[in-house]
Amino acid sequence: MKPGPLIMLILGTILALAGIGLTATGSVAGVAAAVQGENGYFSTRTASFTANSYALTSPALGDVTTTGTTPPMNIDVARIRLEATGTTGEDVFIGIAPRSDVDRYLDNVAHTEVRGIDSTPFRVRYGDIAGSDRPTPPAREDIWTVSASGPGTQEVVWSVQPGSWTVVVMNADASRPVAVDLRAGVRSGLLAPIAITLLLIGILVLVVGVVLVILGVIGLGRGGPAPSSRTGGSTGQPAPGAGPRDADAPGADYPARLNGRLDPDLSRALWLVKWILVIPHLIVLFFLWFGLWISTIVAGFAILFTGRYPNAIFNYNVGVLRWNWRVGFYAYSALGTDRYPPFTLAATDYPADLEVDYPDRLLHGLVLVKWWLLVIPHLVIVSIIAGGTGWWLAGGGTPWTTDWATGARAGFSLLAVLVVIAAVILLFTGRYRRGLFDLIIGLNRWLYRVIVYATLMRDEYPPFRLDQGPVDPGSMLRPAAGTPGPVTPGAAAAAHDPR
Repeated sequence: MKPGPLIMLILGTILALAGIGLTATGSVAGVAAAVQGENGYFSTRTASFTANSYALTSPALGDVTTTGTTPPMNIDVARIRLEATGTTGEDVFIGIAPRSDVDRYLDNVAHTEVRGIDSTPFRVRYGDIAGSDRPTPPAREDIWTVSASGPGTQEVVWSVQPGSWTVVVMNADASRPVAVDLRAGVRSGLLAPIAITLLLIGILVLVVGVVLVILGVIGLGRGGPAPSSRTGGSTGQPAPGAGPRDADAPGADYPARLNGRLDPDLSRALWLVKWILVIPHLIVLFFLWFGLWISTIVAGFAILFTGRYPNAIFNYNVGVLRWNWRVGFYAYSALGTDRYPPFTLAATDYPADLEVDYPDRLLHGLVLVKWWLLVIPHLVIVSIIAGGTGWWLAGGGTPWTTDWATGARAGFSLLAVLVVIAAVILLFTGRYRRGLFDLIIGLNRWLYRVIVYATLMRDEYPPFRLDQGPVDPGSMLRPAAGTPGPVTPGAAAAAHDPR
């Protein structure tokens, strides 16, 4: 692969993902700012606090900002609202003061500090501080920045300021014990500016990243090898002698052909570590697949307005599918060979290959519905075959799969079960059962035909048939060079059978 376009693809993917993250974070901050409103607070539930002492205190609040800022701060970084209600009928006091002033006020006074709060289940961790003096009523002190005292529910609102601060809750007459219900709320005037900043930066980074990804895709696909061994374009009409016209008829040709030849000398136990060996491929495929999804969106607009799939993007996307299939064939989509897959988008002599005929024309309007609506019947079948549609997109994986659109858990796959059965048989017998291999290849063939259709590369609807065996029917029917007629299924199968 060309290093320049590959670097642009990788850098663009990183920037695009960073842009998506910043945009999502900005959106969340924007929603929070809207929910918060002009006078709203994000509040906790009411919780009970008790202390067999003269006062309840919080840990030190701060330092919040640089200590050189003169309070109150000009910027509304945050405001804290505290509500306290006495539960024993006593008048309640709540106040906030500098930590040093609180320490002097409660010096040698028995009080209780809240050291921590566990939310599930709710539990308060207290720390008792011994003392022998009784404090003066707190409302008489002039140390409080904000305070409230009286019967019922008392509320204070404090604008966060630099320094070290402490919240103190007491009975108004400075008696003991202290038992209150507390509720806290917070609001910030920075949410809206942060949301706007993150959205603007995120959108800019996302646009730059997408542009780099597209340039990388075009660079990797331009001048690359043909996506199919058949020369020229395709309109979807079968060539003379190319077999039945009914797409669902056995042996009918489809313009996406997947092949895989079983290695006759498979190792019994190498499959146990192949998931480690393919990690370099999976890293590269992550970036390649991101480029495929971005470029498919671009191709969709091109098809909508011109009826043509951009050639460079088509070459790239077919190369990604081919690369993905080779890794899957080596690893947990088939385990059909021990030969390590090459790092290339081009067709090679590797025992697994995929080719897609380039279409001369595509229907303008079909692009709007084929990838999500028309493909639904196939997705139902694919969900049975692969337990979703994501694990084979990553070139293998584990029996627990992920959904290709959301990344969510999608269940247990039939294909993974069959591959595991084949692997266990191989481990104990040293043989890969031919019938099982043919079925596994047929299932993969069905999946990749659906991918080709869903990624807008062809307008021909994927057939509802399971073409088992190492050789695709389309490859059997393709005329061989130097021969007057089509290759027969028997001859093609024999040519691809290593045993």
